Amino acid sequence: MRIGSREFDTNKHIYIMGILNVTPDSFSDGGKFRDRDAALFHAEKMIRDGAHILDIGGESTRPGHTQITESEEIERTAPVIEALRRHFDIPLSIDTYKSQVAKAALQAGACLVNDIWGFKYDSQMAPLVYQHDAACCLMHNRSQADYHDLIPNMLCDLQESVRIAKDAGIKDDRIILDPGVGFGKTYEMNLAAIREVERFKDLGYPVLLGTSRKSVIGLTLDLPTDQREEGTLATTIYGMLHGCSFVRVHDVKSNSRAIKMIEAILYGNNENGGQNHV
Repeated sequence: MRIGSREFDTNKHIYIMGILNVTPDSFSDGGKFRDRDAALFHAEKMIRDGAHILDIGGESTRPGHTQITESEEIERTAPVIEALRRHFDIPLSIDTYKSQVAKAALQAGACLVNDIWGFKYDSQMAPLVYQHDAACCLMHNRSQADYHDLIPNMLCDLQESVRIAKDAGIKDDRIILDPGVGFGKTYEMNLAAIREVERFKDLGYPVLLGTSRKSVIGLTLDLPTDQREEGTLATTIYGMLHGCSFVRVHDVKSNSRAIKMIEAILYGNNENGGQNHV
């Protein structure tokens, strides 16, 4: 698929979307990168560590978050995206479910819209993405964790998001799907969504797995947000082995190293020339 000016071989590789929150209250790193210079410094580090896409978010979407105005979200994200576009040659994603925020981000240089409501919150989002020939990541979400049959219901919900995208004219090679771990699901449901992640490929689109530092890891390991890196790595490797094409993570370096190691085992890739080291 194409994201911005870059082609992504989603059948043979797994790519890293690095998380850049320019918010004061994100569940894991709130307030760290609100300053533009801090955001640029962290972006440079993530690129150096192996990120293929940067996902910029201006509103925390953690459980119980407080919604902010569109203008405030634009003020947080658009200047950072514009600065990132000037300094770095990497596809930029805007993490928002509001079309006016997405519009400002796309005008500033973003080329992917990461919508946690899968185009179901704002009816102008899908037409906007089409008008800008942007890519989109459509995440599964529900306001309540109420399901008759979890995975089939999730697949049906995502099919509806895809239909909205297609009705707006968005091409198949611009669509990514995300099962939405941590959104509208209980702990057990989140585990099931990860366990059955390969089934989401049946819809015919690349799948992104976003589990980084989330509560499903914290509850499993009984750890706070700043100690969930190993748990995240386990989900990255699992997702890679079960057909995911993208992972959205905070800790880019460790995830990049894990992916390279698995690729070497699976495909014999060895960029270091096969030197013998003890």
